[in-house]
Amino acid sequence: MVPKAPTGLSATWSSADRAAGGLTVDLLLYGLSAVFATVTALTSTLAPHRAWGAVATVGYATAAVAVTAQMVARWRGSASGLTGIGARAAITVFAWTASALLPMVVQCVQRAAGRVDRAQEEVIVVEQGGLRLLEHGSPYLGRDAIAALPAGEQLLGYLPYQPGMALFGLPRATVGVAWWTDARVWFGLATVAALVAAVAVLRRSPVARPETAAHDRAVLRAVQLATVLPVCALTLATGGDDIPVLAFCLLALALLAGGRPGAAGLAVGLAAALKLFAWPVALVLLGYAGTRGRRAAIRFGVGAVGLPIAALLPAQLVDSGALLENVVHFPLGHGLVHSPAQSPFPGYLIAATLPGGRIIAAALLVGAGLAIAVRLARRPPRTPAEAALVCGYGLLAAIALMPSTRFGYLLYPVAFLAWAAALRMAVPAPAVEENHRSRPAAAATS
Repeated sequence: MVPKAPTGLSATWSSADRAAGGLTVDLLLYGLSAVFATVTALTSTLAPHRAWGAVATVGYATAAVAVTAQMVARWRGSASGLTGIGARAAITVFAWTASALLPMVVQCVQRAAGRVDRAQEEVIVVEQGGLRLLEHGSPYLGRDAIAALPAGEQLLGYLPYQPGMALFGLPRATVGVAWWTDARVWFGLATVAALVAAVAVLRRSPVARPETAAHDRAVLRAVQLATVLPVCALTLATGGDDIPVLAFCLLALALLAGGRPGAAGLAVGLAAALKLFAWPVALVLLGYAGTRGRRAAIRFGVGAVGLPIAALLPAQLVDSGALLENVVHFPLGHGLVHSPAQSPFPGYLIAATLPGGRIIAAALLVGAGLAIAVRLARRPPRTPAEAALVCGYGLLAAIALMPSTRFGYLLYPVAFLAWAAALRMAVPAPAVEENHRSRPAAAATS
C-alpha cells in the first residue's frame, strides 16, 4: 500500500519543508528559536526562564550557523555528505543538547548549590510527592493537611498529576540533594529513552520504497518539533514534567505503526500513569487499535488501561479524599488555592471575564470532548497518522477551552501533528502481513 499524497495545507507544508533539502526550515527553526531564547533571557519575569534563555541562545545560534554552512556547501555543490539527513540529524542532536539538556543540567547544579530560583514549582511538588510516597505510600496531601500549611506554601502542597509522576521525585527522597537527583534529570532520561526507542521503531517500520527518503526527513522534522522547538526545550530545562508524558505517547504511536499494540499500550499507559493529558490520547489510540481487530484492542487495552489503574489504586486505598483533592478538585478550580496556569486562551478568558464563566468554559470543554467521542465512535481513526491528527487537534481544542491552562501545553498538539507526517508514510503492519501471505499464492499462480 502506497500512502496517499498530501493535499491542501499539508501539501503546502510538504513543499516548503523540501526547500534546499530541508535546510531552509532548519535555518528558520534554529534562527527564530535563537531570537525567542534571547528575548526570554532579557524580558522574562521568571528566573528559571531567563537562565534558560541565556544558555539556549548560544546553542540555537551555533546550530543556525552550522545550517548556514550546510546551505553554502549545498549551493556550491560540494561536500554533499555534510548536507544530508545524517548531518542534519547530528545538528538536531547538538541543538537539543545545547538548548535543553545543557541548560537543565546547569540549573540543576546551581539549584543543588543553593540557588532556590533555578526550578519551577512543578519540580518541587514532584520531589515532595516522591518523599510523601516513600514515607506514607501516597504522594498526596489531604485538604486539611494543605490548609494547615502556611498560606504561601499551600500551592506547593498540591500534586495535580497522576501518582506515577511522584516516581521522578524518589531519587531526591532517597539520596538527598545533588544535581543528579533533581527530578528534571530523570524527566530528561525518560524522554531520551522513549524518543530514541520511538525513532528506532519508526525507522524500522515498513515504508513504500519511493517514500523512504521522504520518511526519514519527516521523522527528523517530527523529532525536531518534539525536542528543539523552544516550547519543548524550555519546558524540559525549567520544569519538565510534560516532556516524558509526550515522549511516551509518541512512542505508543510509533509502536502502533510498527504493528505492536501490546507494547504501544504499555507506553501510553505509562504516560497516563503520569498525567491526565495522556488519558484522551489513550482513548484515541484504543479506537485505532479496535480497527485492527479484537485481539489488537485487548492487547493494547491491557497496558493502556491497566497501568493507570494500578498507579491509582495504592493512593486510593491510602487516602481517597486526598487523591480527589489533588487530581480532580484542584485542576477544576475547587482547591484551596487556584492554579497559576492562566494563559489567555479562550477558556481562561471566558472563565475570568463572564458571569458564570467557569461553568461556561467547563461546558464548552465537555462539549468538545463529547464531539470527539462521537467522532471516535462513528469513525475511528484507521491509521496511526490519523490517530495522531485526532490527538493533536483534540488536545488543541482542549487547551483552548480549559479554564486553567498555559502556553507550554501547546507542545502536545505541535508534536502530535508533526508526528502524523512521519506516520503517514509507514505501511500499516496488517497490510504488510497480508502482502507477505499473498506472495506465495501469487508465485504459485505465476
